[in-house]
Amino acid sequence: MPVIHPVILSGGTGSRLWPLSRSLFPKQLLALASERSLIQDTLLRATGTQFAPALIICNTEHRFLIAEQMREAGVAPRQIVLEPVGRNTAPAAAVAALILAQTDPEAAMLLMPADHVVKNRGAFLEAVDRAAAAARQDRLVTFGITPDSPETGYGYIRRGAALEGLANSFAVARFVEKPDAATAASYLASGDYDWNSGMFLFKAGTFLAELERLEPELLGHCRDALAKGAKDLDFFRLEQAAFAQAKSISIDYAVMERTDRAAVVPVDMGWSDIGSWEALWNTAERDDCGNATKGDVLHHGSRNSYLRSEGPLVAAVGLEDMVVVATQDAVLVSHKSASQDVKRIVEQLERSGRELHTTHRKVYRPWGSYEGIDNGDNFQVKHITVNPGAKLSLQMHHKRAEHWIVVSGTALVTCGDKVFPLNENQSTYIPLGSKHRLENTGPEPLHLIEVQSGSYLGEDDIVRFEDTYGRR
Repeated sequence: MPVIHPVILSGGTGSRLWPLSRSLFPKQLLALASERSLIQDTLLRATGTQFAPALIICNTEHRFLIAEQMREAGVAPRQIVLEPVGRNTAPAAAVAALILAQTDPEAAMLLMPADHVVKNRGAFLEAVDRAAAAARQDRLVTFGITPDSPETGYGYIRRGAALEGLANSFAVARFVEKPDAATAASYLASGDYDWNSGMFLFKAGTFLAELERLEPELLGHCRDALAKGAKDLDFFRLEQAAFAQAKSISIDYAVMERTDRAAVVPVDMGWSDIGSWEALWNTAERDDCGNATKGDVLHHGSRNSYLRSEGPLVAAVGLEDMVVVATQDAVLVSHKSASQDVKRIVEQLERSGRELHTTHRKVYRPWGSYEGIDNGDNFQVKHITVNPGAKLSLQMHHKRAEHWIVVSGTALVTCGDKVFPLNENQSTYIPLGSKHRLENTGPEPLHLIEVQSGSYLGEDDIVRFEDTYGRR
C-alpha cells in the first residue's frame, strides 16, 4: 500500500480558550485532552509503517515551540514550513501539495488541523485506509464525523451516492454551513448528514489540478512563495510578499464545495475540534456530579462545570453549568453555554492594547523560559530556566544591571572578558554596559533568579553581538 504523507496545519490562535490559549502559545501547543499537547497527539496519531514523516505548516512565531514539542514527542518531521502571514487553509494546503509533488505527484496527503482530538485511533486509521482507497481514484476526500447531537457549532456534509467498489465511502451531495438548532435536529434525524471535520485526504497532484482550475491565482502566489522561500536553520521560510498576495480562503470554499471529485468517508472516532471550553468539558473525564476538574481545585455543591487552575487555588461553591479557568495572570468565569463568546473578551483586550491575549506570564523561548515574579520602579525580578545545552545570545544593556542567583543546576557565565561557572546557591553581578551571556552546559535544566535594576528595563535596551536564536 502506498505510504500516506501527514500534513499538519498549525496556524490558529484558539481565542475561545483564553486565558489558557494565547496567540503566542495557542491551544494546539497545550496539553488539553491528554498529557501531551494537541499537536503532539495529532503527530503521533499519524505515525507507523503506513505513514511518512509529517510535514508541518505553522506560524513563524511558533516555530521553536513546535520544534521542541516534536523533539519531546520523539518524532522528527519531514519539514517545518513557516507561514509569514496567516492565509487560511487553502494556501497552506497548496504549499504542502507543491512540496510533496516535487518528488511524487501521486503522493497521498492526509491534511489534519493540529488542534483536534481523536479518542479512537483504531477508527481513525480504518477511515484513513478507506479514504486512501478513494483518493487513489482521484477523489478529494473529507472525513465526516458521525453526529451524536444536533450541534450548531459545526458545518455539515450531506452524503450522496455510495462510491462503487469502495467500502462506506460516498460522493458529497452538498456542504452545509452551521445550521440553527431546528435544522441541526432535522439533519441528525435524517441520518444522511455528518459533521465536517476539516480533515482531508487526496493526492497532491489531484488537489493541485483542481486548484489550477478553480483558484489559479492563489496557486501561482503559493508557487512563488515556495520558489522564493529559503531555508532558515531547521525550518523553511516562505517568501512573505508572494504568500501575502494569496487569497485567504478555506479548502472548503476554494475547492471542496466547487469540485465534482468531493467524497466523504463517515467515521465515529471520538472527534472534537475543542473549539470552546464547553467542547473541552464534553471530552473531559467528569465526576459523579458532572464536573471536570484540573489543577488545584476544590468544589462543593457544584454540578456540570469545568473548573481548572494553572496555579492559584480555585474554590467553587454551588456552581452549575459554569466554566472557571484561572492562570497566573487572569481568571475566566463564564456560563458554559456562552463559552463560544470568550473571543469577545480577547477582542476587548486587543483593542485596549493589553498583552494578556498574546502572552502568558511565563514566556517560552528556544533556550527555555522566563517568568515575571515582581516588578516596580527601577526593578524587575524573573525566574529564568535554561534547557540543557542551551545558551542566550551575547548581549549588553545600557540602562540596567543584573544580578543572577542560581537556584539549581550549573551556569556558565560570560561577563566582560571573564568566563566562569556559577553553581547552586552562588550569585554574580552583571554591571551596566558589560557584555554578558548565560549558558547551561549541564545535563539538567538550569534555574536562576534574575534581578534587574536600572532606569529602563524594556526589551529595546538589549544590544546583541550575536544571535543564537535565543532572544530574551
